[in-house]
Amino acid sequence: MATIKDVARKAGVSYTTVSHVLNQTRPVSDDARHRVLAAVEALAYVPSALARSLKSKTTGSIGLIIPNNTNPYFSEVARGIEDSCYAAGYSVILCNSDDDPAKQRDYLNMLLTKRCDGLIVATLAQTDGELLRKMQVPTVLLDRAPKDMAIDLVAVDNVAGGALATAHLLALGRRRIACIGGSADLDISRERIAGLRQTLLDGGIALPDDLLAYADFTSVGGYLAACSLLAMKELPDAIFCCNDLMAIGALRAAAERGVAVPDQLAVVGFDDIDLAQFVHPTLTSVAQNTRQLGQLTAQCLLARIAAPERPLQRQTIAPELHIRDSTVRS
Repeated sequence: MATIKDVARKAGVSYTTVSHVLNQTRPVSDDARHRVLAAVEALAYVPSALARSLKSKTTGSIGLIIPNNTNPYFSEVARGIEDSCYAAGYSVILCNSDDDPAKQRDYLNMLLTKRCDGLIVATLAQTDGELLRKMQVPTVLLDRAPKDMAIDLVAVDNVAGGALATAHLLALGRRRIACIGGSADLDISRERIAGLRQTLLDGGIALPDDLLAYADFTSVGGYLAACSLLAMKELPDAIFCCNDLMAIGALRAAAERGVAVPDQLAVVGFDDIDLAQFVHPTLTSVAQNTRQLGQLTAQCLLARIAAPERPLQRQTIAPELHIRDSTVRS
C-alpha cells in the first residue's frame, strides 16, 4: 500500500506539499498540484484516516448499538439513522448487542477506542449509564434512558400507544382482551402494558393475570405465548402484542388452531414495520414511523456534536394507530 512519502517521491515534491494539496491547507503551485494528483492516481494512494483524525480530532464516524438487528423495527430505524448521517458526511459503525448487557458494554468500549464522534444507543442497559458518563462522547439514547441520567433521548410515547390499541379494541366491542408483553424488566414493555391496563380500567375492565403473557419480542416468542392464551377454556377475543413480530407469531398460532381473525380474535401489534402490511391478514399496528424516528435521532446527535453545550433534548413522538384486517375486515 502506497504511503504519502511514496506519493511525494513520485511527484518530486516534499511530503508536506502532498499533505497541503490533499488537505487544501496551503496554496500550492498548479504544476506541483497536478503532479501530486497524478501520483496519487498512479499509486492508488488512500490517505490515512487515522492520521487525519489525529490532526482534526474527528473521525467522521458514528457508533450505533441496537439490541437485535434481525428485528425489522431496529433495521428500519438504523436505516433512517444511516441515511441522515451519510448525508451529513458521517459513516455509521453498527453493533448488535443481542440484548446482552456485557456485549453492549464491550461494544461501548470498542467504539470509544475507535474515537467515534458520537454514539446512538438503543435500549441502553441500566448499568451502562455510568460508563457513558465517563466516556464523555456526544450520545443520544433511543427508546429509553436511565431515569437519573441527563442525556439526550428520542422515544415514542409507549403508554399512549398501548392506550390507542386498547381503545380501538374496546370500540369494536372486544372485552376479553389479552396482552403479550416483551420482557417484564424492559420499560418499553411495561409502559405499553400500562397504557392497556389503564384504558381497560377506564372502561370498567380489569386485566386478569392469566390474560397477560410475556415473550421476547420475537415471532417465535409471540407464537408460543399466543398458543398458551388460545389453549384457555375461555378464549380471549383480542390480543394486544407489544411489538409486531410477536403479533405475527400470534396470527400464526390463531391460524393453526382455526381461530378466525378478526371474526373470533382481533390482533394488534406495535411498531408498524413494513412487514405488517404484507402478512395475512394485514396487521393493525401502533405506528412509530421507524424511518422518521431514525432520522430524528440522527439529527439530535448531529446537533449535539455541533453544539456540545446545547440544552438537554428529550423528544417524545406521538404514535398513530394504523387499522388493517387483523381487527377490522376491509
